Amino acid sequence: MRKKKRAWFATAICAAAAALICAPLLMIPGGSLMDSAEMRRILAPILGEGSGFAVWHLIPLYPTIGHFYRLLIESPAFYRLFWNTVGMTAAILLGQLVVGLPSAWAFATFRFRGRDFLFGLYVVLMLLPFQVMLLPQYIVLQKLQMYNHPAAVVLPAIFSTFPVFIMYRGFTQIDGEILEAARLDGAGEWQIFLQIGLPLGKMGIQAAIVLSFLEYWNLVEQPMAFLEEQAMWPLSLYLPQIDISQAGFAFAVAVMVLIPALFVFALGQDALEEGIAYIGVKQ
Repeated sequence: MRKKKRAWFATAICAAAAALICAPLLMIPGGSLMDSAEMRRILAPILGEGSGFAVWHLIPLYPTIGHFYRLLIESPAFYRLFWNTVGMTAAILLGQLVVGLPSAWAFATFRFRGRDFLFGLYVVLMLLPFQVMLLPQYIVLQKLQMYNHPAAVVLPAIFSTFPVFIMYRGFTQIDGEILEAARLDGAGEWQIFLQIGLPLGKMGIQAAIVLSFLEYWNLVEQPMAFLEEQAMWPLSLYLPQIDISQAGFAFAVAVMVLIPALFVFALGQDALEEGIAYIGVKQ
């Protein structure tokens, strides 16, 4: 009986926390369908035009698609920044696969001198926030004449250590006896990697792709620091340029930004959960 009560209590706590976290997300669809008058009336206390507290309606009283019409029909800048985001994210993910997959496989299957030190260095770099690496990256990009170019955002992200760590965890779940048996049968290392490593480690690879997509689709600090021309900006920098007086329009932009992220999350949810489980597995 006590165990059931504890389970119900834990479930209630988790449900309350989830509702609190998801509350801002639930506000976005309704806000995108509110007309300007209703939005201004709700935000009046925030804008200093009224007293009391702002009271939010999940369902608009007078729904309209005017904000979406303005965004999709009358805002060509949105499409330019959208495709900037698609191009940057695709280039980063492809680069991370090309660079990270062999690195993760090497750490997981080979034993060589300095392996533990090098992998420890990877983990330390993974823990460093962007603010710490900002100045060194800026100096390197200036020397390479990549500042104010999309490569300034793409190139450092390609060599991110976190995807390597996730894929490495996935590869360590492969039974070593399978690899040894393949070697005894005469299979080469590349053949083992392509025909055994990739199929059996695909959940870790998919988890790394999903996590990287969610991170770089919403990238803010790097493009803000390394890109001066707004024509090169990703979509994540479009929202901060919208004034609070255009809150309904901002909500419509937020909906369009969220759709690809939610779609990718839904497709890769199983792999993402398994990849997160890999992080907690002791080596």
